[in-house]
Amino acid sequence: MSRSVLPDLDVFASVAKHRSFRAAATQRDVSVSLISQTIRRLEEQMGVTLLTRTTRSVTPTAAGLELLRELEPSLASIHRAVERLNQHRDSPFGTLRINAPAPVAQFLLAGLAARFVAMHPGVSIEITADAAMTDIVRDGFDAGVRIDKDLQQDMVAVRIGAPQRYAVVGSPAYFSHRPVPRSPRDLAEHHCIQRRFPGGGLQTWDFQRRHAAANTGPSRLVVNDAQVAVNAAVAGGGLAYVHQKYVERELAAGELVRVLENWSPGIGPPYLYYPRQRHISAAMKAFVEFCRSAAMQTPGSAHPD
Repeated sequence: MSRSVLPDLDVFASVAKHRSFRAAATQRDVSVSLISQTIRRLEEQMGVTLLTRTTRSVTPTAAGLELLRELEPSLASIHRAVERLNQHRDSPFGTLRINAPAPVAQFLLAGLAARFVAMHPGVSIEITADAAMTDIVRDGFDAGVRIDKDLQQDMVAVRIGAPQRYAVVGSPAYFSHRPVPRSPRDLAEHHCIQRRFPGGGLQTWDFQRRHAAANTGPSRLVVNDAQVAVNAAVAGGGLAYVHQKYVERELAAGELVRVLENWSPGIGPPYLYYPRQRHISAAMKAFVEFCRSAAMQTPGSAHPD
């Protein structure tokens, strides 16, 4: 059977319901002759007469009525599915799944998403905070966030925030019996609380100034969560290297002391990235533009990227 049978069946259902070739043609904005040719082709393919035609009327045959009863629920379901697809194309609608590193998810993306869904009632956003290097296409995400622009060529990257900064911190009790480090080289003489990523590797302590990466000292504590590292540092377990947002309260309360701030331990700005494809959903397009606009209004974020 020809692959064109489904559109032909839809035309048949229209003619049969309206009992009119002209009404079906008007509904589709095509000629009556084209509708007639379609029905004739369908009947030839089926090997059965579906409509009885006279000069004054069109009536489904017994076979045509039986086919119409079977077709109507399925065609209605198909039309609903197409209408839902049109919603994705024409207006923000549906669910966006986004993967992001925990600090960006907590301190930037959560706020952006909350404001966006308030503006677009038809959209929901699911955020997965993840330290792993996730393949967003393989794992079914619409987009991801990385703190750099080094992505595959088939990805589009949009800057959504200011450069992120990390802080090296220790407790007053820890520094009561150890000297304050003056440069990253001094970290070799300190207990450094390490963080292990899901892939098994340890976090690198990077510094913007001179683009240095420090060789840290012996580690007697290894964790897999930034907040655990903060708590261990407050307890005097050593120095922690975490996103500065994680320690704002502890620094203000005097529970931790920041060191090496002039070396600006930090990383680049966050980028929202998604697959480069011809068509993206209206929801994704609206979210990208929203994030881009929000970044331009944030101090330190304005950038032509």
